[in-house]
Amino acid sequence: MSHSYRALALLLSYPTEATRALLPTAAEALRDERRIPPPIRRALAKLAEEVCSGDLYEMQERFVWLFDRTRSLSLNLYEHVHGESRDRGQAMVALLELYRSKGLELSANELPDHLPVFLEFLSTLPEVEASSLLGEASHVLQAIGERLHKRQSPYRAVFGALTALAADPADAEALASLMAEPDDNPDDLETMDRLWAETAVSFGPSDVGCPKAEAQVNAMNADPRPRRARAAATA
Repeated sequence: MSHSYRALALLLSYPTEATRALLPTAAEALRDERRIPPPIRRALAKLAEEVCSGDLYEMQERFVWLFDRTRSLSLNLYEHVHGESRDRGQAMVALLELYRSKGLELSANELPDHLPVFLEFLSTLPEVEASSLLGEASHVLQAIGERLHKRQSPYRAVFGALTALAADPADAEALASLMAEPDDNPDDLETMDRLWAETAVSFGPSDVGCPKAEAQVNAMNADPRPRRARAAATA
């Protein structure tokens, strides 16, 4: 089990006095994580210090502006592959069942695809299994990281660390598809209204699915060994 996932989850949590009190311990855990390149470790320490020492309301406003108001930076993983479609609900149910199979029960107000929740779950697993599951979301993590990099946001270090911890690199085709999506600007209210327009809900069998996202859920609920181990077992 790794404390690094829990530390990164804390960095991606809404800043409060309670979370800020825990950040020095989180930064220390990440400082010793040798799988993360040194420049990213230094950037993580700087981010933790900035969140701890900055004005709390300014830190909260920055967090909300980035991750709550900017849809292309949403911390809800399945939103990037399903949007608000019915398929996202089905994928979250499958992920919730995975959590329950490992003994994790979420509170009523927690979404299973919320990245900090997912990272907390990974922190309870053996390292090889956790790294493999994280790798299934590499394309989403890298897309968010690249968008944060364009904004010169210090939060990009968290996604650089997650990419380093993942067992598998991002699928090039899936990443290109995500990067082709509009990178919304919260200052553009007219565009934001269009992006956040409610998607019509359809009932019955879905006519259009998301093969990459379905494969991700299937992988999470299937053999927990990483891809390389599965390939070796079937060779």
